[in-house]
Amino acid sequence: MKYMASYDLMETMRNTNQWLGATALAMASYPAFAAVPNPALNWMAAWGDVTERSFSRMIVKPDWNIPPSVGPDGSDHSVDIEKEIEGAFGDLIHFVVQGREIPKRKILLVAPMSGHYATLLRSTVISLIPDADLYITDWHNARDIPVSAGKFDVEDYTLHLVEYMRHLGPDVHVIAVCQPAPLTLAATAYLAEEDPQAQPRSLTLIGGPIDPEAKATDVTDFGHRVNMGQLKEMMIQQVGFQHQGVGRKVYPGLLQLNSFISMNMETHANAFRDQIMRVAQGEAGDHDKHNKFYDEYLAVMDMPAEFYLSTVERIFKNNEVGKNQFSVAGKPIDIGKITTVAVKTVEGTKDDISAPGQCIAALALCTGLPDDKKASHLEEGAGHYGIFAGKSWRNNIRPLVLKFIDANQAPQTKATLEKPAVAKDAPVAPIAVKEVPSKTASPKASSPAPSAATETSSKTADTKLATASAPEAKTPPTKATPV
Repeated sequence: MKYMASYDLMETMRNTNQWLGATALAMASYPAFAAVPNPALNWMAAWGDVTERSFSRMIVKPDWNIPPSVGPDGSDHSVDIEKEIEGAFGDLIHFVVQGREIPKRKILLVAPMSGHYATLLRSTVISLIPDADLYITDWHNARDIPVSAGKFDVEDYTLHLVEYMRHLGPDVHVIAVCQPAPLTLAATAYLAEEDPQAQPRSLTLIGGPIDPEAKATDVTDFGHRVNMGQLKEMMIQQVGFQHQGVGRKVYPGLLQLNSFISMNMETHANAFRDQIMRVAQGEAGDHDKHNKFYDEYLAVMDMPAEFYLSTVERIFKNNEVGKNQFSVAGKPIDIGKITTVAVKTVEGTKDDISAPGQCIAALALCTGLPDDKKASHLEEGAGHYGIFAGKSWRNNIRPLVLKFIDANQAPQTKATLEKPAVAKDAPVAPIAVKEVPSKTASPKASSPAPSAATETSSKTADTKLATASAPEAKTPPTKATPV
């Protein structure tokens, strides 16, 4: 009960602060007070407004809010969000653009399970929808998952990715952002041995800790400073009675958020002070820059305890992927078995979460992959957030990733469009698959793809293009814990 009491106490503190903010806003807004102008009341209302909004957002999953996509004819096409595969711990989401031909590019975007929802990649999604048939992994808040659903660790995560790739077929291109990069690489290697026909066409790894020992950061240092016993004692709690996942052991999102903010307290304090001033002066808006960022940043989710602990132990402490020693269900995974999947890595020079060198290590592990199937890009002046959602992504990295995908896009024939059957003996985690109508490729998809030789190899990374980009604006780093 100790861990459950701690969880409920933390939620009580959040609820109390939300109530204090709402109360201050309501009291300072009494119409009778307007007869006696008092700046203190105005400041009290502004504080209450910002406080109530901040603490209420911590327990709300943000909406996708995907705007209509502009088609080639200049008309707007609405974007529907459909669940392609439903599961207890996560769904495979399909962004369906109404009234347009299916693009030849089919992309699976693998979102992190690291304390924030998949909506953290909203800007990435919006930037890819016009040019791709896009899917994304949407992981669930662990506190809403009943204990009866079982465990979920790094092996289960890997097998979920395996199932998603199998479902989407061999013409899919995978982009993994941050935390899932090593597990996505392992899932691809798993398919290389178990079901080669289900492997994706290409794999783009963005700012992921493939080899955390390549260059140390505060994240990797934390993983080595504490032992697993200390980690369980400090970080793991049990979900309280008011949630569906009562009794499930989790790494609480509120605890992780507290760590995030404490690591950069001055930046956050200044941001909230300035926002209170803007509200008091009537200069703030519901969708201004501050609210747009913090509505997403403060929305956190609990992670299954076994996933968090196995990530720290196996990915960071033991460096199993970086040493090519990762295994699933007791079966060793050999990354060298990847021989046909084109692999590209993307890093930022100012990334303090996954430092340059950690992600590009994937290319050295792909010993069976020819050099013309390898590529890398180092973005000058970009931090962690910038390489997948900021200006650097929009202006430089996205075009290079799409060019890489096109260079490795095989002609779409009837054979490639058919989804391979799942191997009967494969240890795949149970996921409920929704029946969806089969999709046919547009006539344009049958044209030959550009040669893979047009993509820059790992030996000649796209540094010239990187230096031409403007430095990325700093965002509060999320480096408190190694996930």
